Order: sequence, then C-alpha cells, then structure tokens
Amino acid sequence: MKSGAYYQVVCVALVLSIASGAMAQSASNVRATYHYYNASQNNYDLNAVSAYCATWDANQSLAWRSQYEWTAFCGPSGPTGQAACGKCLSVTNTRTGTKLTVRIVDQCSNGGLDLDWSAFQKLDTDGNGYQQGHLIVDYSFVSC
Repeated sequence: MKSGAYYQVVCVALVLSIASGAMAQSASNVRATYHYYNASQNNYDLNAVSAYCATWDANQSLAWRSQYEWTAFCGPSGPTGQAACGKCLSVTNTRTGTKLTVRIVDQCSNGGLDLDWSAFQKLDTDGNGYQQGHLIVDYSFVSC
C-alpha cells in the first residue's frame, strides 16, 4: 500500500473510532427526576416549554419533536450544552429493567436526567420512583 493511502485509511479508522466512542457514552446508577414539560399538551413546542435546545431544535418537524419522550440532560457522561441537544438516550430503570428511548431537549443541574413526567411514568412501572421522588437509571447514547 502506498504511504498516502495508508495514512488515509488510518485517519478514517481513527475518525470512526472516535465517533463510535462518542455514541457509546453511558453511565450507571444515575438519578432521574421528573419535570412537567407536558410535551403533548404543548404540541411538542420547545419554545412553549422554554427548553434550552429550542434555539437549535424548535424548527424541527413535529414528527421529529414528537418521536421520543423528552428529557433534560446533565448526566455524568456525555456531551453537554448545545452538543447534547437532539441526541437520544436509552434509559433503563435499574429497579425494574424497564427501558425507554428519550430525546434531549433541555439541560439541567441535578447531575442526571430530568425526564418529562410522561417518560418518568413509563419507566416507573412499580411506582417506587414516584414514592421516592426519583428513579435510579442507567443510560447510554443511542442513534435516534
């Protein structure tokens, strides 16, 4: 292989490795609280709920905005700020094993997730999270 072609292959492999590593970001035993975005009642309007990501994602199609439940993200692993907007997480309730995919529409400061109430209810299949005021979840970034 010619040296120029070799370096192109190495560069492509490095980029793919970095990209797959970014998507594989995850965390375990993270606190997930709930927030009343009431996405469906607000017609999935990011501006109406004053979501941080509205600046970048409010003009996405209704199909895009309503495809997944919503969450604010401030977890211990993964992108922050604008870089997190629009990304999806697979969230698992560690107590019950219930899983749900959610879209990041906001940021928070609780060190974990702040799920829309409807997402929290879907994950809280045994009611323990509501009684405690939070769930303990694992999350990983997934393709939307």
